[in-house]
Amino acid sequence: MFKKIQLWFFAVCLGACLAACSDGYLDKYPLNGPSSETFYSNEDELMMGLFGAYKALNFNPKSSRPWPVILDVTTDLSWNRSNHQMQHIGNGSHESDNGSVLIFWREFYQAIGRANFLLDNIDQLKDQISAETYNQTQAEARFIRALSYHYLIELFGDVPLITAPQTIEEAQVPRAPKNEVAEFVIQEMTEAAMDLPVRHGDDAYHGRATKGAALAIKARTALYNEKWDVAAAAAKEVMDLDYELHGDFGALFTYDGQTSDEIIFSLQYLRGVMTHATANYLTSRLAGGVSNEVPSQTVVDSYEAIDGLSIDKSEVYDPEKPFENRDPRLHETVVLPGSVLFGYQFETHNDSTEIWNYNTNPPTRIKNIDASHAYATYTGYLWRKYTDIKDMPDDTNSEINIILIRYAEVLLIYAEAKIEAGELDDSVYDAINQVRQRPGVDMPPIESGKTQQELRSIVRKERKYELANEGLRLFDIRRWKIAEDVMPGPFLGRIPDEFLSSAPEIDAYGTPDYSNVSNGSDLRHVETRNFNPSRDYLFPIPNIDVLTNEALEQNPGY
Repeated sequence: MFKKIQLWFFAVCLGACLAACSDGYLDKYPLNGPSSETFYSNEDELMMGLFGAYKALNFNPKSSRPWPVILDVTTDLSWNRSNHQMQHIGNGSHESDNGSVLIFWREFYQAIGRANFLLDNIDQLKDQISAETYNQTQAEARFIRALSYHYLIELFGDVPLITAPQTIEEAQVPRAPKNEVAEFVIQEMTEAAMDLPVRHGDDAYHGRATKGAALAIKARTALYNEKWDVAAAAAKEVMDLDYELHGDFGALFTYDGQTSDEIIFSLQYLRGVMTHATANYLTSRLAGGVSNEVPSQTVVDSYEAIDGLSIDKSEVYDPEKPFENRDPRLHETVVLPGSVLFGYQFETHNDSTEIWNYNTNPPTRIKNIDASHAYATYTGYLWRKYTDIKDMPDDTNSEINIILIRYAEVLLIYAEAKIEAGELDDSVYDAINQVRQRPGVDMPPIESGKTQQELRSIVRKERKYELANEGLRLFDIRRWKIAEDVMPGPFLGRIPDEFLSSAPEIDAYGTPDYSNVSNGSDLRHVETRNFNPSRDYLFPIPNIDVLTNEALEQNPGY
């Protein structure tokens, strides 16, 4: 319903603009943005402004892939095969003129600008709308602005903190320290939460900010900036709001999971307003996709066996059947050889010249282009998250919502914050085990008595297993300062014609080392990556902005 309301408001807005043009409007006001002379004159226009601010969050740093879905290609988990600006970030060859970096910077500041405009002009309607609408709309705009700053500081570090519309004369704004902006985000989310509904009463408001969303982003911002007590307290507030883990992990990223009580805030999509092509770019050639973003061999091998042990220590792991007896989240996150995607058997062994097509009755054998096509998956694996067979007839126009934060992450935020604060009580184990033991996952619980370092290792691996391909890994490897360990060197895919002869050694944070595997050197070297620790822990400030805003200083090394 919220999607339909968005569509209706945008249609009304377009009609109003066209009508204005016929009345000499072009001679009176500039059309490159709303004018405070005319906005806001009624509640409908206020909602247009608010939905415009929400819509600014729905951007693509590369052709129709929402930014949370493609961001993991800048990490050890995923790779983009198209020699695009996002791939350049992943392999460390990017510079300050990188086009995708510019999009992240520009689009988050556009969302901030729209929120600032609303907050600067909403007083014009104070006597025309209810106090509840006035306060909630303000809170939603503050949420959008603070959310945008949350991402900006984690991508770029220090950034200009702009809280009101600017004139040209005011546009030379220096960067504010990251910690100052983080405090701003935390305070804004704290205050916004007071005027946001705990839950929206019906689907008409699905996708809009809630108290839980504000507190969840507050908790994440505090965690990322080592404010452990604030992070734990905010996460606990969310935990007290009765969110629930979804009973089917894989369904969370399909149409069936769109209204799950686990999803706290997500980007909304609707045919006719805005869609994305995630299904096309992630799925197999046989399923009509182009296999453009693919997971690494290292992420596949990092998942534990069903006994809760890493594959190098588990007695139930069999190198000849490497995908059996594994954490179920592996199968729900990655399309593995031998599994089925969109009704087609998925095989990437070089000798698998034919596979089964289960879309026919009875199933038929067909040529396996996923093993032979020059642009099929380079690693032998595909991402399963955000693919749904319902998109197969029109896979470049998916309207699956993209999750920005969900309850499982809040539980892991709480656990990590408590661990880093040295508060190793039962609530830490309970939070982690809720995630590990959701129905359908049912991994063995973490037993009490662990040291701080052991629990740190556990929660970091849990974030990897739970949140892969959701756009959060970059922030994790940066804040844990392990990017310099996991990023450089070859990005690996499977051996084309066999499996690994034995399990690789898995370190404390789930990263495999293949030096002990007899045929480890046969793994496909998809790309050699570089990572400069004195430079690459931050994105560059876009060069065009440094040139036009003389008050900006570039990040080191660019």
